[in-house]
Amino acid sequence: MDSHMDLIQEQEQAMNNIRNKLALLPDLSGCYLMKNREGTIIYVGKAKVLKNRVRSYFTGSHDGKTQRLVADIRDFEYIVTASNMEALILECNLIKTHQPKYNVLLKDDKTFPYIKITNEPHPRLEVTRRILKDKAKYFGPYPNAFAAQQTKKLLDRMYPLRKCKVMPKEVCLYYHMGQCLAPCEFEVPQQSYDEIKQEISKFLSGGHEEIKKDLQRKMEEAAEDLYFERAKELRDQIINIDALMEKQKITMADAKDRDVFGFAVDKGWMCVQILYMRQGKMIERHASVFPFYGEPYNDFMSYVTQYYSENPAMPQEIMLPVEEMIADEPTDVNDQAIEHAEEAGLDSSDREQVDAEVVSDRVAEEGTAYAVQTTEQSIQQAEAANASVVEGANEPSGQAENNEQADPSSSAAALQQWLGVKVLIPRRGLKKQMTTMAQDNARVSLDEKFRLIERDEERTSKAAGNLGQAIGLESLERIEAFDNSNIQGTNPVSAMVVFIDGKPARKEYRKYKVRTVEGSDDYGTMREVIRRRYERVVKENLPMPDLIVVDGGKGQISAATDVLENELGLFIPVCGLVKDSKHRTSQLMVGDPAEPVNLARDSQEFYLLQRIQDEVHRFAITFHREQRGKSMITSQLDSIPGIGDKRRKLLLKHFGSLKKIREASVDDFRQLGIGDKLAKQILEALKEE
Repeated sequence: MDSHMDLIQEQEQAMNNIRNKLALLPDLSGCYLMKNREGTIIYVGKAKVLKNRVRSYFTGSHDGKTQRLVADIRDFEYIVTASNMEALILECNLIKTHQPKYNVLLKDDKTFPYIKITNEPHPRLEVTRRILKDKAKYFGPYPNAFAAQQTKKLLDRMYPLRKCKVMPKEVCLYYHMGQCLAPCEFEVPQQSYDEIKQEISKFLSGGHEEIKKDLQRKMEEAAEDLYFERAKELRDQIINIDALMEKQKITMADAKDRDVFGFAVDKGWMCVQILYMRQGKMIERHASVFPFYGEPYNDFMSYVTQYYSENPAMPQEIMLPVEEMIADEPTDVNDQAIEHAEEAGLDSSDREQVDAEVVSDRVAEEGTAYAVQTTEQSIQQAEAANASVVEGANEPSGQAENNEQADPSSSAAALQQWLGVKVLIPRRGLKKQMTTMAQDNARVSLDEKFRLIERDEERTSKAAGNLGQAIGLESLERIEAFDNSNIQGTNPVSAMVVFIDGKPARKEYRKYKVRTVEGSDDYGTMREVIRRRYERVVKENLPMPDLIVVDGGKGQISAATDVLENELGLFIPVCGLVKDSKHRTSQLMVGDPAEPVNLARDSQEFYLLQRIQDEVHRFAITFHREQRGKSMITSQLDSIPGIGDKRRKLLLKHFGSLKKIREASVDDFRQLGIGDKLAKQILEALKEE
């Protein structure tokens, strides 16, 4: 009761502070930062009018997802900006810096692969997911990693750039195949590299047709000169280019690179769909699905801004959808543009261009292109559905401020000004069809997600309930499963996974290095890990499981039960999963003494047990491999005279792996302060192993 009263008092004090700050908000654009009771930033937003936007969180009613955000707000800050573009950039930087809980976070912004021409004296081609400020040339992104690898493979065959990461002492097979200029052996003029980089850049920027014609010409010349092997190589390159490009589907009349965006929202979730068009052809698409808590179009634009904040490969055009709620409303600026275009005799594609340019220019000139309709209302303090509402003592009652509406044209103009790339919001024609396609795909992806979630939740919750009934438990919500891993007793480890309502709770997984057991003593390992886990559960008052699952039969069950009951005084049901000769889940053992439980192999309960056993085995074996790999590296290097702990770490940090150390030359060790004699000893010792 006291804690509840303290919470109410704390909320009242916070609301008084918020009420006072709301009265001081300016009628200017900027960004606002919402904070929780610990002072952590939980949401960042931007606004054209800070006063209206921030006040809207504490007035009127909100849907469930926004209530969750508002319920956590205990304070806010704001930063005034000079323009909408500055607010856009500042919002992006603040989100990336603070990673607020309720913001749309582009978590996969660094997972797309790019093709990179390195900025080195002897450049290389590589596929990378890391964007560095290293003056290299990046091309992409490629949502399909296989497509990026295939493109690089084709370019490696066509252009003889260096392939080796570490310069070898002598020419390799690539030189003899005509796929490398061998800078390790011969002097390569910078002009040759410049020409190759220019050709690759042309190809990756969409000029493959021109390059294909050049290859066709060279092939015919080689055939005329009776160089049939060379002609065949050129023919194969042409075929590979055609095979790579034939997968492109939808085509537009011009040959521009475009990113086409669409989004859909439902049940507090948003799906953003990106269609990638290169040289006028659609080559790939990518969908991101995530929860959102703010105004849909604003959060969509926040996603787009984050997406391009670290994207080094810009398209020529970015196409954004019209916000759904105003998609059918006429736009005066837009209609005027169409009339002027028709009077000038422009065709439909030209009219679309004029359309977007007039909108962007008009917004840039006039700044705020819309008015937010507001009325006044007293800010009443209440607690409803965990939503915090503020009381305004000095304001008239009975009226409410509306939420600030998104302005797509203004957001697009700000994005265009920041990126230096044409940003369009098509209203008609083929470009409008493309954004509509992106919107439709986003809706389909979102619907599919909900159907899969509903189906999965129904199956897993039902399976967990039926499994509990089969082993005599009234409820079965939390399952904790254990598995041990070792190879002939070396590097023994154990792992625990947690399933709640039939679904994995990965944040609660735990790894254990076995301390007291030597050799392959599976029962002793189980006793140690069970003891360590549930001593901590009791000590820290952590959630108790409804069922403990061990990998094994009667022996493992008995070992776990003995520790729980006789050492810790805990009476938690323990079951074992026995595997067959092919290492697959065979049967469930329960009780003391353990007896098998008959479960149909095609039942959802048996499938749940398989998932649990497979997951805990995967987690344990992965951890064991990590530990074994570390110990192998340690033992191989430590066995070399003159290599201590400090030098071992230095070598691994510099070269990255034993394989790279083994492939290095004596000269490569000098920059680490290692003499030629010791370097030779290291190489000889590693080669012997």
